[in-house]
Amino acid sequence: MRNRTASALIAIVALLGIAAADPLALLAEMRTHVHKIPEVSQAVPNESLGATPCVDGMAGPFPCDGIDLLSFTPISEFAGLPTYAPVLYSSVRGSDVWGWTSPETGDEYVLFGKTNGVAFFRVTDPTAPEYLGTMLNTAAAQLVWQDIKVYDNKAYAVSESNPHGMQVFDLFRLDGVTEPQDWVMDSFYPLNVAAHNLAINEETGFAYIVGGNAGLAAEDQCRAGLHIVDLKTPVPTFAGCYVEEGGVGVVGSLVGPLGALSRYVHDTECVVYRGPDVDYQEHEICFNSSETHVAIVDVTDKLAPSHIASIEYDLTEYAHQGWLTDDGRHFLLGDELDEDANAGLPTRTLVFDVEDLDNPSWQGTHYGHSQSIDHNMYIRDGLVYQSNYASGLRVVDLYDIDDVDHDHANGNELEEVAFFDVFPDNDGTSFSGTWSNYPYFDSGTVVISGYDGLWLVKVQDEVFDDIVTARPDHDLADR
Repeated sequence: MRNRTASALIAIVALLGIAAADPLALLAEMRTHVHKIPEVSQAVPNESLGATPCVDGMAGPFPCDGIDLLSFTPISEFAGLPTYAPVLYSSVRGSDVWGWTSPETGDEYVLFGKTNGVAFFRVTDPTAPEYLGTMLNTAAAQLVWQDIKVYDNKAYAVSESNPHGMQVFDLFRLDGVTEPQDWVMDSFYPLNVAAHNLAINEETGFAYIVGGNAGLAAEDQCRAGLHIVDLKTPVPTFAGCYVEEGGVGVVGSLVGPLGALSRYVHDTECVVYRGPDVDYQEHEICFNSSETHVAIVDVTDKLAPSHIASIEYDLTEYAHQGWLTDDGRHFLLGDELDEDANAGLPTRTLVFDVEDLDNPSWQGTHYGHSQSIDHNMYIRDGLVYQSNYASGLRVVDLYDIDDVDHDHANGNELEEVAFFDVFPDNDGTSFSGTWSNYPYFDSGTVVISGYDGLWLVKVQDEVFDDIVTARPDHDLADR
């Protein structure tokens, strides 16, 4: 808490001069989470690349192990012109990513966030992705952050661009399209301020907008906590708020007692709970990454969500994002700022025991092989796919998760089984390289997004075969 508050105050002083010339720049930089401008890569090519197998530790210019490159498309090839001049960046950059498979055609599509909107790609042939155009960012102050999720064959996009709201796009419009075009959203859910991210529980049809916080003097009606929206109605409809046990956010850190106003949630995963805790079976539970801790929340009653428990851990800098294991027994978290704040600390994946939701605990830590900053992670079939900025996509086996503890020296950690490095320049603590990934296509194509472009990759069959051979009861055995 002390470090975040100090960082915020330092940022204010540094940005006072900017504010005089451009107040929007000040609002942008004063988000609860001040990102550094990424390094410019000297090794990432400026032209597209086709299928390139990983051989002897390299796939073209990209270091790798067990993951082949299917294609790379640099951001310059689909950036387009900003609808309005970007405030924080001198050029269009990439951010979040998600995927969709058309139930009518079976085609696979990538939804790629960038400064000036959401880019669409058909990636049914991942060695030759087809750029289909961009749903434009119509906000006056355009920022790099764009986050997209999918429900009922519609894309829902939010942004820290302001004013932006939540855009809704019918993805069936992409089927059969052969030429890129500028797309206009189908409908719109207004927000009184910008939002950082959203999660969607596709089983229940509710969206959870988070990070509703704009600069120094405004936050959304949910105090930057969970802003719950019903997507099952003909037009998205406000359903409720969760305003307890969040981070301090910008407003809370600058006005009055810390946390007095804001209850900032940076990211969340919300599921219909079917884990081991019998007290919460079939309840809708959210696991909130809330800056200083993880909060577990029962959101079954959207008008009266209830806080269940919170989890704290050592060397807390910024509880950023995490994911629940398929069996509901563990929650994995990435703290985005701990590597940079603690010199020499390797990339940390914090493992929490959540078998008893009322009494969760920090079980231990998995350490990566470098000091790169962690960002987004997702779990599929007993493997966690981690986007760790400068060290790229890391694929880690969760089979031995029960053995993870607090003693780094005893080697009781998880096994990294494959990686693909999209920022060959270094593996340092810079906000460069990969932002996020999407590992859920049935084809096995894994999508990697980054500031510099779009990578489509695939884990080699031999990696999966080796895992199952060594562990016949592994989740992968059923794939």
